[in-house]
Amino acid sequence: MGIYYAYSLLYSRQPEVLWAQRSEKIYLTISLPDAKDVVLKTEPHGLFTFSAVANGEPFSFSLELFDSILPEGRKTRTKIGLRNIICSLQKEKKGWWKRLLKSEEKHPYIKVDWNKWRDDDDEESGMC
Repeated sequence: MGIYYAYSLLYSRQPEVLWAQRSEKIYLTISLPDAKDVVLKTEPHGLFTFSAVANGEPFSFSLELFDSILPEGRKTRTKIGLRNIICSLQKEKKGWWKRLLKSEEKHPYIKVDWNKWRDDDDEESGMC
């Protein structure tokens, strides 16, 4: 896996990633139909890495999240479907992030998931 993995990181594409948040969680939906060899890793300081193969092509990305998350375990959930991969990441501290990533740099493959998005006002009024 060594040489192939290094090659795939250099020459891989990024799938579309949709994100939403609640005060306690971040939701990531990775749009990648027929994904195989899916590898997800979360680290407490907020690093999220993903790699997979779809239609013989490697896909991968790493995200340095805005703040800390709980490490992989019972609070982090992943569902791999036919069309996408859905991840629920538990924030270490409850609260609203002003953006997904630590840096303000824009990534064209990351978009807001308006279907899952809730404002803090919605949570307080019990609309979630």
